[in-house]
Amino acid sequence: MPVYRPAGAGEGCLRQGLLALFVTRHLSFVTRHSSSIILVGKSSPHSPVLLILAAFSRHDRALDWTRETAERSWGPVALESERFVFDQTDYYQGEMGEGLRKTFLAFEQLIDPSSLVAIKHQTNQWEAEFVQAAPFAESRPLNLDPGYITSAKFVLASTKDHCHRIYLSDGIYAEMTLYYQRGQWCHRDWTYPDYRTPEYQEFFMRCREYLRERFTQPH
Repeated sequence: MPVYRPAGAGEGCLRQGLLALFVTRHLSFVTRHSSSIILVGKSSPHSPVLLILAAFSRHDRALDWTRETAERSWGPVALESERFVFDQTDYYQGEMGEGLRKTFLAFEQLIDPSSLVAIKHQTNQWEAEFVQAAPFAESRPLNLDPGYITSAKFVLASTKDHCHRIYLSDGIYAEMTLYYQRGQWCHRDWTYPDYRTPEYQEFFMRCREYLRERFTQPH
């Protein structure tokens, strides 16, 4: 009568090695000889995302103009934040002056995230148009930063490369500024200081809830 004997460490490794060799050769054979089996990952389109536009300036006129211009192109605003005091950095004072305030707009029309490149180029053009139409003492009276929110993250577009940014196309990069975990927005080492504030994140929470509600509405 055969006696059961547990495999030793050497026999276990040998069996695993033989199994791995068999699987590798079998998959190679299937790949070369079968046109009906596809051994690759299956891609799928991304769910629509919530378009966000951050605008900051020292001029209320500039922020009003931004909303009017954006609504003409992108449709109605679903959510608008208050105009926060933007004093976490003096980086922009040289070209934008002091007393900056920032506001966020979230739009009813959900977008494909791949359109972020075109949207960033569009907002860059809006900045140039505003300078031409309404001369101010500052060289850059208005700054526009588009991005989007999903249920898991907040992404911003940028024209500047960095170690934490992913190149999209046409000179535009994407940065995951915040991520959502355990019921709250969380920041990364590179997240701008103002985006870490409770006031901003409270608004982003409203945006996330709005997006989730949109997905549950009947079509």
